[in-house]
Amino acid sequence: MSALWTSDEVARALSPVAMSGAFEATGVTFDSRAVGKGDIFFALTGETTDGHGFVADALARGAAAAIVSRDVPGASGNLVRVADTMKALVDLGRAGRARSNARVASVTGSVGKTSTKDALRAMLSAQASTSASTASFNNHVGVPISLARLPRDAAYGVFEIGMNHPGEIEPLARQVESHVGVVTNVGPAHIGHMGSEEAIADEKACLFAGMRSGAVAVLNRDNRHFDRLADKARRFGVARIVGFGRNDAADARLLACDLQDTGSDVAANLHGRRIEYRLGAAGEHWVLNSLAALAVVEALGADVLKAAQTLAEVKATPGRGARRRLKFGAGTIELLDESYNANPASVKAMLAVLARTEPAPGGRRVLAMGDMRELGEGADAFHAGLADAVAASGAAQVFLCGPHMQALWPRLAAAQRGVHRPDSAALAGDVAAALKAGDVVAVKGSLGSKMKNVVDAILAASGGEAER
Repeated sequence: MSALWTSDEVARALSPVAMSGAFEATGVTFDSRAVGKGDIFFALTGETTDGHGFVADALARGAAAAIVSRDVPGASGNLVRVADTMKALVDLGRAGRARSNARVASVTGSVGKTSTKDALRAMLSAQASTSASTASFNNHVGVPISLARLPRDAAYGVFEIGMNHPGEIEPLARQVESHVGVVTNVGPAHIGHMGSEEAIADEKACLFAGMRSGAVAVLNRDNRHFDRLADKARRFGVARIVGFGRNDAADARLLACDLQDTGSDVAANLHGRRIEYRLGAAGEHWVLNSLAALAVVEALGADVLKAAQTLAEVKATPGRGARRRLKFGAGTIELLDESYNANPASVKAMLAVLARTEPAPGGRRVLAMGDMRELGEGADAFHAGLADAVAASGAAQVFLCGPHMQALWPRLAAAQRGVHRPDSAALAGDVAAALKAGDVVAVKGSLGSKMKNVVDAILAASGGEAER
């Protein structure tokens, strides 16, 4: 394997105070638990942990070098001493971007950014060498790490950019310097920190800061903030605006879709060309995200028809809509795992998928939900406002946890009410105990609600994976 970074390149990028020896590295990480042989390990200092405490172990496990800002007693291996390890990480990421000739896309949005990024990774990887953010590496650490991991010979790069507070997107966007930027949607996610959807739209539009010459913005034509986003994109120098959605004015326009519980058959018009394809993930939100992804592929100059064919293999990932058939009692259950995040739009999208998922004979639809976080003073109203969508989902029993879900509880039909608990740890056993063979169970909540506790309890109560 050719080196991702040589010590000479690292020295030029970081201007270190001291470097103990020459090395070649094949990876970059800040997580001591994930250190592999040949990695560069960045000893970052956070609010609760200091990476310097893991340097010796990282080197012992085969790290090629560790980037540190102070002496590390007992560390045996290559040390690169810098004044500030976080700044050094950003500098290495900038160097990785500067040396790359890849065509680069950046992705943000209130809903669907990780799914769109993963779809783009699959579509572009089928055509050429592609590097993309792993998991949800979309913050002040994840973005420079992803850039530092960009192989020098990659043809395409796809980078997710997220935010929780004002002012977070622009500095990350200026590191990425993308050719194409896509805003999947603007909704009330993080509105508790941002104050209004308009403020969220303005922050999302900062994705277009620092883009390369001839940049393209791909925007949701159905979203009420489309014009606001387009105006701000132009102010940042974007040369071309591409809209996607159902709207008649969309450049990537949905013509028809057959929504099924295991995927969708889609017909779309992309810049006047009809495209038909199979999408392997379920839900209308996935259909719209696929339109955005196809528009990005076209703007990057890749083969759109080949990319569309790849979408049949795109599946939802654990925590983000993954479907699992599990042995349970004398039969099976279907688990819809959306435990990683939640906001009003994504919850309603999940409930629409649940409504189309048919239980086995004798089975029911069961729903477990935890609080949607960071919704500010209107949080209770947002939770109560889910009542109609919950009713339309056909859920026979609903299990809730968290203080804000208490606002939804009295709006449920009496026959639907399972239990409401203060947190997911208390709820997990109730959900697992209530299930029976034939059921379909959907689990949803913000990451801070820890609904993975419920997923883990269901898995523990099952007999393992069942064949489809």
